[in-house]
Amino acid sequence: MNTISASSEAVELLSSITGQKISRENVNPSILFLAAVITVMLGVVFADGTVTDSEKKELQIILNRFNLPEGDMRQLSKLLLKGIQQQKIHTKMDCLLTLTKLLSVPEKFLLVSFSYRMCVSDGELDFQEQQYLESIAERLGINSHRLTVLKAAVCGKEILETTALNELHSLLDPARFQSLGTVFVNAANQIIEVLPSVSIQQETPAQTHQKFSYGKLKVFHKHCQQLDNLCYQLFQIVQECSNRNFLSQSIVKEIKSISQKLHNQKFRVAVVGEFSQGKSTVLNALLGEKIQPIRAIPCSGVVTTLKHGYQTKIVCYYKNGNQEEISFEQYQIKSAIVKEAALDCLSEHLVSSEIDEIVFEHPNLELCRNGVEIIDSPGLNEHPERSLITQKLLKDIDAVIFLANASRPLTKWEQDYLSNDLRISLNGGKDNEPANNIFILVNFIDLLDEEEDRHDVMQRFETFVSGKNPIVRGGDRIHFISAKAALKGIANGTEDAYVKIFKNFTCALEKFLTNERGYIKIQHSSDAIKILVQSILSSLNQAENTLDGKINLSEAEKQKILEQIGEASGRDFILQDHADQLVQNVIQQICESWNKWIEGLADRVADKGAEWHSKYPSWEKEKLLQDYANQFTRSLSQEMDDWWKTQVIDGIVKSHFSDLNQKIRHELEAIKSNFQIIDSQLSDRLNGTL
Repeated sequence: MNTISASSEAVELLSSITGQKISRENVNPSILFLAAVITVMLGVVFADGTVTDSEKKELQIILNRFNLPEGDMRQLSKLLLKGIQQQKIHTKMDCLLTLTKLLSVPEKFLLVSFSYRMCVSDGELDFQEQQYLESIAERLGINSHRLTVLKAAVCGKEILETTALNELHSLLDPARFQSLGTVFVNAANQIIEVLPSVSIQQETPAQTHQKFSYGKLKVFHKHCQQLDNLCYQLFQIVQECSNRNFLSQSIVKEIKSISQKLHNQKFRVAVVGEFSQGKSTVLNALLGEKIQPIRAIPCSGVVTTLKHGYQTKIVCYYKNGNQEEISFEQYQIKSAIVKEAALDCLSEHLVSSEIDEIVFEHPNLELCRNGVEIIDSPGLNEHPERSLITQKLLKDIDAVIFLANASRPLTKWEQDYLSNDLRISLNGGKDNEPANNIFILVNFIDLLDEEEDRHDVMQRFETFVSGKNPIVRGGDRIHFISAKAALKGIANGTEDAYVKIFKNFTCALEKFLTNERGYIKIQHSSDAIKILVQSILSSLNQAENTLDGKINLSEAEKQKILEQIGEASGRDFILQDHADQLVQNVIQQICESWNKWIEGLADRVADKGAEWHSKYPSWEKEKLLQDYANQFTRSLSQEMDDWWKTQVIDGIVKSHFSDLNQKIRHELEAIKSNFQIIDSQLSDRLNGTL
């Protein structure tokens, strides 16, 4: 919902209903949605001419969910209830359309969902109430088929149409309402709880296959939800105290932030390795669905994020900032390297790709259903920007699955990548410690016929990974698999040796995510809540003492605090002037550096040109020219990158910002020192009253 462009008609209507002068700046998503909810629900209450106690109770319960901390929402609810009822706004369709004009389709659906719950609060769905809601839904542009499924769900009837049910879950997905606030997210959750669980479509016997259950992840996800519920109860208490000016808004924001982190709790797992190591096959076996395209030649061409969604949804994000929703068939094409590029020059194709990332949501990905997101990488060995892609892949990552090939174990690239790029990136730049979140899968072990060969390959990996400078810390981190054989066994519903080996890996991954990563995440949230509770209790004790008259500030003390606030504001202007001057100096020096860099550019590129060579003969002019053009572009790009890093970032920007940081630190210490003196005096007086 975008309320920046709230119409003057909506503002005037709200002013008329409440009897208050409301400006456009005061109209936020909470107010618009609340006004629309009250209008439609009052329409339901009066539709059959009878107002029951159960309807009154349900109306109050629903309204209590929207008493947000921004402003006095409880008082606003009373004004809206009174005004809408007196002016019979619920009978005026034009007024309702004015209030709902800026609502998105999911928000309109959430509005109607609450109203249907009102209808059945007295145990039955009245005909007049049903007609009223159908009329409202039609004017709001809500799909009639979805409405029928919603009606069946709130009435407790069996729903056989899984596609329509999936659509309802998707529309009411709490994640869609995060921008509106925690209360809207929880409201959507309460409607979702009424709906039957999303059913996975039954497959034909030929398609039947087993999926791993991931029970530990399910239990962990349940614990996160329990902690989130406790967090929300605390939020409601804090919200009430804030409305009465006993607690500051900053505490409300803190508890909302903790709750949002718990609600969005996800494990992120990246899959990396060289081209043609079977990453797509491993992913399909891991997810229990044939999602990633598989070919005998390299095919993964872009970074793909696989996550759970209530319906299949694929969004392609481009490097220019654009995005588009694509079909599964388009995904199979866009996520793969074209066959010609795969057979010829992989790195050039990756450099020229316009796609930044593809996000694939699917309801049947068992691992993702339990709070895991999978990031699938293109093969990195031939990529000229390997380190940049690695940094992007490993951002906020919980575990990395590294794919290797038993037929050509530990290539020089693999040894270098594991020892340096991967391990050091996961260790925050430390090059002398092993990483505990790397899982190494050695694929194609079934291609080694001799037991001696298998033993040698296993010994080679164990020695390298656990040698003098260990790559990995922790047990059960290396697994020798056949992804193709495991995927075939999963598809056939059998549990042969390769399926069991693959299952050992999934169990090890699940154990690591829940017992190690999960414990840390839960502990952080729990500690944050404990600290916040102590802060709340301290603030409430101080508020109690203030109300009891135990703390009194003299006029001189009040004046001293005002003077310190004024001085802090003055220091802010000093810092702003200093920062503006630094920006001007930085721009001037960068321009001077650029001019000097340009002067010698031609000679430097010419020197590098002497090192260029091409694999194409002189008679293949087009390929030869293209090859040299690519080398010229890379040389020029390297020159520019070197200038930017060494001259601009390291030489100019860092020195100036170091100066600014020092200045800011000095001013902040002065402000902090002054306020600490006042705080100490007040604390001494407070302690003396206890």
